Formats: sequence, C-alpha cells, structure tokens
Amino acid sequence: MPRDHPQLPNGQKILPEGSDRVTVMTHQVDVLNRSMRHHSATDVLHAAVENVPDLALVSSFGAESVALLHLASMVQRDLPVLFIDTEMLFAETLVYQQELSERLGLRNVSIIRASDPARTDPDGTLHQRNPDACCALRKTVPLQQALTGFDGWITGRKRFQSGTRAHLPFFEIETAPGAPARIKVNPLAHWHASDVADYIDENRLPRHPMVAKGYPSIGCAPCTSPVKPGEDPRAGRWRDIEKDECGIHFVDGKMIRTGANS
Repeated sequence: MPRDHPQLPNGQKILPEGSDRVTVMTHQVDVLNRSMRHHSATDVLHAAVENVPDLALVSSFGAESVALLHLASMVQRDLPVLFIDTEMLFAETLVYQQELSERLGLRNVSIIRASDPARTDPDGTLHQRNPDACCALRKTVPLQQALTGFDGWITGRKRFQSGTRAHLPFFEIETAPGAPARIKVNPLAHWHASDVADYIDENRLPRHPMVAKGYPSIGCAPCTSPVKPGEDPRAGRWRDIEKDECGIHFVDGKMIRTGANS
C-alpha cells in the first residue's frame, strides 16, 4: 500500500466542533479524494482508518454486504460495525449477521435498535400507513444516535446503483440535522455489480440465503419482495410505493428519499 496518504492538517487527531470542524473536514476530504482517485477499495479503507479519528462501518448484512465486511476485516478486524436491527428483518438476515460476524472474525459489532418503537408503532403496521415514518423510527433515528461520537462512517454505496450516486466520491461530508458533520467513506464507489459478484465468488464468501430465493436487494421483510427476471435489482424494495431509499443518507443536510434504482 502507498505510504503517502495525507494526514489531518497539523497532525490533528480530534476533529473540532462547529465551523472549524467543517473546514478541517472539507480540506481533508478534498485531499483524500485527490490522493486516492486511482486506488483500490482496500487502499481507500486503509486511508480512512489512518485519517478519520473515530470511524465505524454501517452494514445491513444484506445481499452484497459480505464484500465490504470482508475487505474491512482484513484492514482492521476490530473496526466498529453498526448493524441496524429494525425488528422487522427477515429471520435469515439475523442468522446471517451472526454467522458472518463469526466467519469474518468481526470483533466489534453493535446491534442498533429503536429505543421504544411500540410507542409510535404499537401494532407494527406503521410501514403500511407511512413507510417514511417507519424508516425514520426504526433506521434513521437509531443510526444517528449510534453514530454519536464518531467522526465518520463507511458505507457500501456504489455509483452504478442510481442517478443520484453516479458521481459518488470515495470521501464526502455528511451534515444531518442536529448532528455534527461527519466524513462518509464509500470504498466501493467505483465497483459494478459484477465486481461484487466476482469478489464474493473469488473469496468463497457466503451469500445471504435470500439471494437464492430471488432477493437481490434485502431490507425489512414487510417491504421487500422477490425480483422477477429482467427487473431492476431494487424493484422489490417498497414495491408500488414512491420510495426507494430508507433515509439514512443525507446530502446538504437533506434526507435522500428517492432516486432511480438507488
């Protein structure tokens, strides 16, 4: 791995709060993106670990998650991994999360849940009436709370997934309402679906069991359906509803709710 990765300005290890924090992050992200533009996903992960003081990987343990988790396990096995259990996931996802964590030797996995979902969704049908509110209750809010104290987080987003992600950089700044700015890292930004499949096959990694049942994209059980041949891989997410993002990603302080095939 190249050893010329840039460090935080003036050797800073703790990112300041407020406007100075954003200024430092903006400079850091610009330098990292220029430095890493021709590097591999592994190099991007190494650079992230070296340059972002407190970093976590957020994973759904879904259809493609094993690729990024495997890469991360080789870079830093005790990297904090945040798994959001919405309490509406497929049983297969919960089993897969446990088995994959053990298989990859992940030593620092935290399971994140909403603090009191029954207060807002007593009968578990909020997803039918207001899917955005359900995602906020069970995903967005718990994740933002779990990210408290972290300066950045790693995602599995890729450019090919949607028009809104077509120019996705390796490093970006996220500003969510009521939260400090954070650096978001996208090591697989340049990967295509075939790259993910090849990586999984070449490394003999276990696939999510629902993939073989026709689920190329996997979320909560009530809002995920099988995908027919020829359909977009995410066609089974919130089918027949004008929604295709769970809302955990923010751009310029605004939640990303929709975007073709995202």
